[in-house]
Amino acid sequence: MVNRRILTLDEFTIKEMRTVPRATGELAGLLRDIGLAAKRVNVEVNKAGLVDILGDMGSVNIQGEEVKKLDHYANTQFLGVLKHGISCAGIASEEMEDPVSFTDPISMNSKYVCMFDPLDGSGNIDVNVSIGTIFGIYRRITERGIPVRTEDFLQPGNRQVAAGYIIYGSSTVLVYATTNGVNGFTLDPAIGEFSLSHPHIKCPQSGKLYSVNHGNFFQFSSGIRDYITLCQEKGTRDGGPYSQRYIGSMVADVHRNLIKGGIFMYPGTTERPEGKLRLMYECNPMAYIVEKAGGIATDGFQRILEKVPESLHQRSPLFIGSRNMIEELSGFLD
Repeated sequence: MVNRRILTLDEFTIKEMRTVPRATGELAGLLRDIGLAAKRVNVEVNKAGLVDILGDMGSVNIQGEEVKKLDHYANTQFLGVLKHGISCAGIASEEMEDPVSFTDPISMNSKYVCMFDPLDGSGNIDVNVSIGTIFGIYRRITERGIPVRTEDFLQPGNRQVAAGYIIYGSSTVLVYATTNGVNGFTLDPAIGEFSLSHPHIKCPQSGKLYSVNHGNFFQFSSGIRDYITLCQEKGTRDGGPYSQRYIGSMVADVHRNLIKGGIFMYPGTTERPEGKLRLMYECNPMAYIVEKAGGIATDGFQRILEKVPESLHQRSPLFIGSRNMIEELSGFLD
């Protein structure tokens, strides 16, 4: 039996829309389209080992990384679903060099554009570790009725109207944030719908988890190394060392810390001082979500959401998580 006290994603977005004066329903429709594409990707993730969808495509993306077959599939699904919807004017993806503008009359009159990392953590696909999708939604800058242009996508993160991620793991969870807060939905396989499971998510002010790639320890700045040493030796303000947890899929690491409290760090290194993570496709959406939940996101010098992007595929260091832990870290970053 269906528990009618639990709202589906469709029901929840419609309910939220009714609280906003003059809401057109476009954002609600866009979020439901993203949920549909996520369900399609989830099906292929769950049977990836049974079909010819594991492994590399034999090509590299704009980032210079090997494209996985499932990467390509996920990108195609989100592109296709949003293109055939009525709530999106175009998308930009980590997997594509340039944005795609939708040129049909309905799409050109849509007021939103989307930024996607279609499959975060794709290096873990072949070993059955949690992976995910990350997205950010912006209101277009150009006038409606014409195809969107690059400047519609090249906006600072504080102009996002919504952002979210989907985790494909032991269960499939969609988390999204708007100005109304952060809510999570778990895919119920019995009815094929995302159902509200994590209402009003708030990131704990402190935690006992830190996430960082220790393999890069000696390429970090001295301040970062000192902070990591503090985590290992002293840790929490109330005593006791932190526990180190690092999955290698950013969406899974940040999700865990968002729920339990913790800090995720991906600093620049001597080889890559600009960092590895993409500002537009990974850092901005996650920063928006965590800030709406009460946490903090910084590149070590400024708030992530205030960074003015110079290119669609720009990289950035990232420190994100519980407020007290980021504030403690800031003393080492100075």
